Amino acid sequence: MNLTRTETLPLDDGSRLPLTVAEPETAVRGGIVVLHEARGVTDSVRSLVGSLAGEGWLVVAPHLYHRAGAADANGEVAGEHVADQLSLLTPESVLADSGAALGWLRGRGVSADRVGVVGFDLGGAVAVKVATRRQVGAAVSVSAPGIVIPLAGQLRPLVEVAPELSCPWLGIYGGDSAAPAEEVEKLRDAAATAQVATDVVHFPAAMDADAAAAAEAWQRTLNWFDSHLR
Repeated sequence: MNLTRTETLPLDDGSRLPLTVAEPETAVRGGIVVLHEARGVTDSVRSLVGSLAGEGWLVVAPHLYHRAGAADANGEVAGEHVADQLSLLTPESVLADSGAALGWLRGRGVSADRVGVVGFDLGGAVAVKVATRRQVGAAVSVSAPGIVIPLAGQLRPLVEVAPELSCPWLGIYGGDSAAPAEEVEKLRDAAATAQVATDVVHFPAAMDADAAAAAEAWQRTLNWFDSHLR
């Protein structure tokens, strides 16, 4: 069983970034940065970190809300405060924190071509941004919002960001809970103009209501990293 733990990493701006991490019990295949959902580092995020470690990856999840006072070891944000936390995110802050997580992996001997990024909900949108500005081997976004209308005021819509992807990217959606089908199609078309391999999968039903779709999404995620992180 892979247990997660929390470390704290000092940043150049004087803040301290909490990282939820997990190590595989076998040889390290590479590294994965997990970008958390809108509620922060929830139990589901910690479970994902542990599950990826169980697949042989060294995994790190930066707490993206730490500058706004959500820097405790738990990292989960109460529902009524989620919108406030989202409004404080900037392209600079998410790139700085994801960059620090990537640096944490480099410090443990994982080269950039063996590092993947995966995000869910908010984290899925951030993963697209990271995949345009950081040197990584592959990225996966699950149920990423903000396709046409930006998720936060200072963030760009994903249809504008997707053509700038610089690593293989997989987008996964289910039902209309994160985005209507027509928006997903717009994202697929935008991503297809990038100079890297992209794929967008849209299941008919929401993945939290369809166990088969959720299982397929998980397997597609693992396959994407297996194919591109070598």
